Amino acid sequence: MNTAIIERLAIDGRLDRIFIGGEWVLPAGQARSAVIDPSTEEPVAEIALGNAQDVATAVAAARRALATWSVSSPKSRAALLDRVHGLVLERAEAFALAISQEMGCAISVARAAQVPIAAEHVRVARDLAGSYPFVTHRGNTAIMREAIGVCGLITPWNWPLYQITAKVGPALAAGCTVVLKPSELSPLSAFLFAELMHDAGVPAGVFNLVNGEGPEAGAALATHPDVDMISITGSTRAGVLVAQAAAPTVKRVAQELGGKSPNVILPDADFARAIPAAVAAGLRNVGQSCSAPTRMIVPRERLADVERIACEAASALVVGDPRLPQTTHGPVANRAQFNRVQEMIGVGIAEGARLVCGGPGRPQGLERGYYVRPTLFSDVRPQMRIAQEEIFGPVLAIIPYDSVDEAVAIANGTVYGLGAHVQGQDLAAARAVAARIRSGQVHINNPPWRPDAPFGGYKRSGNGREYGVEGLEEYLETKAILGYLDGPAASAA
Repeated sequence: MNTAIIERLAIDGRLDRIFIGGEWVLPAGQARSAVIDPSTEEPVAEIALGNAQDVATAVAAARRALATWSVSSPKSRAALLDRVHGLVLERAEAFALAISQEMGCAISVARAAQVPIAAEHVRVARDLAGSYPFVTHRGNTAIMREAIGVCGLITPWNWPLYQITAKVGPALAAGCTVVLKPSELSPLSAFLFAELMHDAGVPAGVFNLVNGEGPEAGAALATHPDVDMISITGSTRAGVLVAQAAAPTVKRVAQELGGKSPNVILPDADFARAIPAAVAAGLRNVGQSCSAPTRMIVPRERLADVERIACEAASALVVGDPRLPQTTHGPVANRAQFNRVQEMIGVGIAEGARLVCGGPGRPQGLERGYYVRPTLFSDVRPQMRIAQEEIFGPVLAIIPYDSVDEAVAIANGTVYGLGAHVQGQDLAAARAVAARIRSGQVHINNPPWRPDAPFGGYKRSGNGREYGVEGLEEYLETKAILGYLDGPAASAA
């Protein structure tokens, strides 16, 4: 157990406070929440929770700061984000250790993915702040893209730092001020990020942190009339509740929600490469990624080969103590998620899916901690619950198809549309299938992740986009000033 970071935060008084107006302040209420290490099921810290009064105080601070931050030069905003980017890299190990402890991520994954990807979001926001055309002209009309205002940012526990920077970076680049409510289940990295923002010289009120629970702090953000936008990453249920709460004030709501992403393996794919990659993608972060391709859609005539290769790949995973360098998969992040995954494994068995790897219970030798056996079901029918519902754990459903048209229909046959994968050696054929899948992102043959590729959902996976130019534009309003330039009016279209 890594205690140095927690002890330092406790000594500095951070765990008892929230960050508002450039200062660490005591919250208005007395509510507290334990932080549980999922590898031991033991509490490692206790944090203070903010309430609606604290949210109101933070929103007021953000509103005051907006007057100057929103009209600051893009160059100065880029300079702040440059300092933030540098400090994320400088403090990468502290962030990795905190993430590993608070949500059970293998330390190797925290170091190689959770923190570097988070840093990339800041870098992209920095670069966009310096290059984005905030003012353009159309005839004698000026088209201005201005900060939408005060933004409430609600982030989840599964990629805690990554999701913070994916929202805070573009919001600040756009000239918005923010109130961040991270998940109370994985708050340690958020404390470290708030310290970093202070040390980077963020002006008072531009960035505020209020820890709290969704029904209290999250709802207060969604309903507050001085919050101009809510951006939430979470479950579809949570996104619906936030949108309903936000509706009376007609604020913008951007939602990155659940997924049940398909991975279509075309008949000409190199199965020896495509199937291990499909297992790795579906089980990354112990399956706790909203866009993880947890439905492997494969040619029926190759089903036996798929099962053999997939089981070999799953068996090679090292599930164990997330602090050990050889571990590839730690525990799932909390007890509720452990119970949910175990329940859904039982559902798959009861529905008649064929269990080919893994199964219920903890892996052998791991009697304590929220560890789950990497589990593969085959002969899964598209209408089964394990093929329709987001499980958010290391569980893959292998679904056979008889034609490419059927594979596309299966891929599109859920209420979600967040991510998708297509594997095939004929690139033209793979492109044609990708174009038919109703999803915000499609990956052909496992390309490298790109921080400038827009990310977001169709259907009940949400609305709006994150990452890159599209992610920045979510935080901008459009204003047209006619007659801005001298000369004849532009002709009507």
